[in-house]
Amino acid sequence: MDPVKREAYQDKLNAQIKEWDAKIEQLRARAEQADADAKIEYQNRIKELQGKRNTLQEKMNDMKAAGEDAWEDLKAGVDNAFSDLKTSVESAMDRFK
Repeated sequence: MDPVKREAYQDKLNAQIKEWDAKIEQLRARAEQADADAKIEYQNRIKELQGKRNTLQEKMNDMKAAGEDAWEDLKAGVDNAFSDLKTSVESAMDRFK
């Protein structure tokens, strides 16, 4: 991938991660207002989301540091982690409306 497309791809991912970070913060705020049972469910889901977010960030850091040949190989792992986090965030937001 040429350097311009590579940077645009990384910028897109970073922007989406910031959006998901904001949604995770919304869930944290809702958890503070929830009763004890719901609070536990919120906290479990937030912990899961944070773990997936951290995994994606680690994969992105590895990809960013990689050379051109390895970058393409690592991109598939980043795409999978991205998709996994996206699905989980959407599910959590739907669950805790």
